[in-house]
Amino acid sequence: MKFLRIFKNLTVQVLTAIAIGVLVGLIWPDIGKEMKPLGDTFINAVKMVIAPIIFLTIVLGIAKMGDMKKVGKVGGKAFIYFEVVTTIALVIGLVVVNLIKPGAGLNFNELEQGDVSQYTENAGEQLNWIEFITHIVPSNMVDAFAKGDILQVLFFSILFGTALAALGKKGEAITEFLDKLSHVFFKIIGYVMKAAPIGAFGAMAYTIGHFGLQSLVPLGKLMISVYVTMFLFIFVILNLICKYYGFSLWNYLKFIKDEILIVLGTSSSESVLPRMMDKMERFGASKSVVGLVIPTGYSFNLDGTSIYLSMSVVFLAQVFGIDLSIGQQITIILILMLTSKGAAGVTGSGFIVLASTLAAIQVIPLEGLALLLGVDRFMSEGRAITNLIGNGIATVAVAKSENEFDVEKNKHAIENMKAISKEMNQAS
Repeated sequence: MKFLRIFKNLTVQVLTAIAIGVLVGLIWPDIGKEMKPLGDTFINAVKMVIAPIIFLTIVLGIAKMGDMKKVGKVGGKAFIYFEVVTTIALVIGLVVVNLIKPGAGLNFNELEQGDVSQYTENAGEQLNWIEFITHIVPSNMVDAFAKGDILQVLFFSILFGTALAALGKKGEAITEFLDKLSHVFFKIIGYVMKAAPIGAFGAMAYTIGHFGLQSLVPLGKLMISVYVTMFLFIFVILNLICKYYGFSLWNYLKFIKDEILIVLGTSSSESVLPRMMDKMERFGASKSVVGLVIPTGYSFNLDGTSIYLSMSVVFLAQVFGIDLSIGQQITIILILMLTSKGAAGVTGSGFIVLASTLAAIQVIPLEGLALLLGVDRFMSEGRAITNLIGNGIATVAVAKSENEFDVEKNKHAIENMKAISKEMNQAS
């Protein structure tokens, strides 16, 4: 009876599913490879409602805030925060990779390589910043929602919310309808999340079955270096930000533990985007701040990706025996500050950004990317989790700076979380 009570908890279900997925991938790799549709279907089910939830949250947030100057101020603060923190992540990545030197002593020709032609073909094109800016404005509203293009949906939502707020009382009926509609979509997400353990199992079984743990051995030092750097970034840099804004990193991490585990299993931070928006509201941030910061952060506040990118570039230089000067490494940071945003939301964006960066600095051979294919999947979990944690902290930081944070709501959320945890411990 106690076991059944414990197993009803989503955290326990996802952890169990991940463990079973790893075992299936190790013992029966062929069966593990066949589990891929389970993970893909779950992520597709989440993506199905991401665009409408972003639209509804942003529109309702702006409409209820009313003051357009405040909306602009929140957006401006968020962008400044994103740029500063992701730049810190890039610098930390460079410092650690230069100290540990995970690529030193490796022979490019002796290591297993994969086909990266799909990422390197148009590497130069990804640096077209003007094209990226113009892409944000959708030529067709319906097409933006159909494709699930977060940036285009974000742009249209801000316009719609602004227009609705400008209508004043005339728009109240629409606002009320959209508010009720948002509850429907969050209810759908509640149903979809019941399948999270199945999705996590399928994605993990496929990863282990397809790539195999043996692929980690040659580049294990790089993977460990990346994970250690992300750990330090979270518990040093992000922890300092939490302390500055007066909230506990540990309480925050415990509050979003289910989302962290789902991302660990699926390797996709998008799989929890709607839940994360709901969670940050329950944590105390206002709907308007959550609606602006979380979706924007998914494209512009990629802390984990920034660490991975800066470390990978220098790692490849070390493999090829190329000694990058301080000036060249500063150039890498400046390029990544642009390219890491320019490929936001693109499938395989990590490799596209790396290819773009290598093409821009013209020092490291593009074929070096082939080395990373074997371990990239195992580092994607760390990237996605760090991105997820960083976006939540950014939301709280902006909300607190704008007095859009409900302290009482936060206390209630933490107390409720502790009560559930206590009940779980007693049951076990």
